[in-house]
Amino acid sequence: MISMYDEKNIIAVDLGATNLRVALFGGRKLKKIIKSKTPDTGNIGIVVTDRIIDLIYELIRPKEVQKILSIGVSSAGPLDISKGLVVNSPNMKYEYIDIVQPLKDEFQKDVYLINDCRAGVLGEIYAGSGQKCENLVYITISTGIGGGAYANGNLILGRDGNAGEIGHFCVDTSYNLPCLCKGKGHWEAYSSGANIPRFFRAFCNQKGYPFDEEKCQSAENIFGNAKQGEKEYVLFLDELGKINARGISNVVLAYSPEKIILDGSVALSNRDEILTGIKKHYDSYLKMPKIEFSSLNGLSPLYGAAYYSFQKVCIKDESI
Repeated sequence: MISMYDEKNIIAVDLGATNLRVALFGGRKLKKIIKSKTPDTGNIGIVVTDRIIDLIYELIRPKEVQKILSIGVSSAGPLDISKGLVVNSPNMKYEYIDIVQPLKDEFQKDVYLINDCRAGVLGEIYAGSGQKCENLVYITISTGIGGGAYANGNLILGRDGNAGEIGHFCVDTSYNLPCLCKGKGHWEAYSSGANIPRFFRAFCNQKGYPFDEEKCQSAENIFGNAKQGEKEYVLFLDELGKINARGISNVVLAYSPEKIILDGSVALSNRDEILTGIKKHYDSYLKMPKIEFSSLNGLSPLYGAAYYSFQKVCIKDESI
């Protein structure tokens, strides 16, 4: 199956809260890619789907569509796989985004939707450092936090494809910060790129540390100030390490992986700080697995969407 996959042209889409990427794959080989900001204007999600269609036509000429086997779409969740929708994503403004049917109608190809982190773990299994792993967890720490698990050689999808929403594991009851999903104490509410500045302010308020609002506008600012040795920022990174370690500890208890692969802009830009905090404060009674950073340059969900799409086509058409 894999050798046949290497011969097929597939369109892969990765829809994130911040960025949108569309790529052409020949099997595991990335041929072309286009990147764009995810639309956030208008009141209905069809603006996102329309942008995906425009990008596909920028990627390939209309006459080349007939050479495409299928389209795979990875997206931030939650998803309704049966209806082909993204629904009430806490990091995107639209109540729902209709993905599958508009793309089917436009291109007359099978379209397969999968959560971006479930796609991410598949990407690592088939093209990254997760190859030969039977038990792997992929975690992205970016605008939000999400995960995908591969257990005993099988991708875990769960009902509606939403198994693995690890960003909504409860990791704290001290600061009790609200999450955009309306829960409290969730990992994403503390350690995601969108929420680290808010956690820093709550940390300073609780500990009585002064803070300069201009210097804590983004996660990048906060990590940068810590790397320069500013005391309150250094202390905050240790507190952030406790939160991340609790999240990782919960992941290990839930899935018992042999390896964890970290991805996402926050993790990849601050590797030493993230890993140091996790190792220092890890508190699971199970042995810590090997933790690595993705080698696919943030493209794991794209690789995974392409392979997932091919797998689904093979199941549908046994002649492939």
